[in-house]
Amino acid sequence: MNLGDLVERQARSNPDKTALHFQGEQVAYAELDRRINRVANALVGLGVGKGDRVAVQIGNRLDFVYAYYGITRTGAVLVPLNVMYKAAEVEYIANDAGIKAIVTDAPLYPVTAAIRSKVPTLQHVIVAREAPDDSVVPLPAILQRPPDTRPRVAVDPEDTAVISYTSGTTGRPKGAVLTHHNLISNCEPFLTLPRCALGPDDTSMLVLPLFHIYGMNVALGGAMWAGGTAVIIERFDAELVLSTIEQMRVTVFFGAPPMYIAMSNLETDREFDLSSLRGAFSGAAALPVKVLERFDERYGVMIMEGYGLTETSPVVCTNAAGYYTKPGSIGPPLKGVEVRIFDEHDREVPVGEVGELVVRGPNVFKGYLNMPEETATAMSSGWFHTGDLAKVDADGYYYIVDRKKEMVLVSGFNVYPREVEEVLYRHPKVADAAIIGVPDDYSGERVKAVIALRPGEACSADEIIAYCHENLATFKCPKEVEFRDQLPKLPTGKVAKLELKRSA
Repeated sequence: MNLGDLVERQARSNPDKTALHFQGEQVAYAELDRRINRVANALVGLGVGKGDRVAVQIGNRLDFVYAYYGITRTGAVLVPLNVMYKAAEVEYIANDAGIKAIVTDAPLYPVTAAIRSKVPTLQHVIVAREAPDDSVVPLPAILQRPPDTRPRVAVDPEDTAVISYTSGTTGRPKGAVLTHHNLISNCEPFLTLPRCALGPDDTSMLVLPLFHIYGMNVALGGAMWAGGTAVIIERFDAELVLSTIEQMRVTVFFGAPPMYIAMSNLETDREFDLSSLRGAFSGAAALPVKVLERFDERYGVMIMEGYGLTETSPVVCTNAAGYYTKPGSIGPPLKGVEVRIFDEHDREVPVGEVGELVVRGPNVFKGYLNMPEETATAMSSGWFHTGDLAKVDADGYYYIVDRKKEMVLVSGFNVYPREVEEVLYRHPKVADAAIIGVPDDYSGERVKAVIALRPGEACSADEIIAYCHENLATFKCPKEVEFRDQLPKLPTGKVAKLELKRSA
């Protein structure tokens, strides 16, 4: 199979089943299949062919789905772009990937307009909603234009389907090259998860950014594979999400820690009925145990934390793959995925010891675009090296300790920020927290806490430091505390620690 087959298969078996809900509009699988084919045929008509790169900069809207699957049916390669990227960021990726066309949204068109003359390979611009001028192709017209049949293009499962660029927190973003087989192999196991197998009767919510691999391949891809119904939410709003789960009887929710934090801390007199929700997944960043507990206490739903990366399509582990949840763990590996913990010499370490988490399996990418040395380093010994420090217990459940590069070295002692952050999240006044290392003349580095308090709370740095001393060894405790209204976040939901370090 290839990605272009997912919707077509459902359109044949259950054509009238609602595939997508978006702002009051319902699209059945048969109609979705037709719209995807119209996009694919239009691209072919523009000369887009197998292997060509097509960028898409559209938010959580139906148009993203049409463009994504339309591109895959031509044999071309999707290059998803963060909707928050500015012109310089888009210009870099567009040139690195050598894009031939871009599909963008009318409000985002100024970004494309700014880089059109700076990307020699760019030939066509397609704009959703309202076309700004005659130099672009209007997507609304494409969606009304036959033929409705699928283009006759042979697409092999090992062909490249997506080039997804990493966050670029330590420099220029890297394009992870993913095949149709990589991505499909990561969708399929969700049908058989012991604790939350997806099926045609499920209604899932797509509130994660669809340009991100988690939203695109897990939330959207899982729904299309299972033949269920997906409710698209354009922007996250805690009260909107909770009321939509209640009204639409959503059964499966894919989210990130900031979403669960916001929903857990929501100040409202209204009670939400989440009894339909049988599965809540968390990924993209570490989920503090206290947040998991608060969400369960308030809504009666246990979050199943997982772990993945862009390079692994993305899911590696999830608590849903086990028969019970272990708070603080990312669960066992997904079916078909191998995981090990290696030392610095690529030797496996014993159970309970900390090392680098490495991955092998059908979900692991082909490599980084135009970066053979980085690819070789990442795939040392035939395993993908994640850069994450982790350990495994006797039951086969894995625990992320921290990022290698985020570890703080205090007088020769390793301090793993996540351990300190977990303590901070247990403080009753703390809503969000991050730990970074800052230079120190005496100890090399010292621990700094950056904290956002819960609404209406007041707290001093001394109180936070004293609380940490009650729960942690002295060398792990913050020497410095900064309070902010909110912490800066990457689109994935992770705290933008590089930004915190720059301003420290």
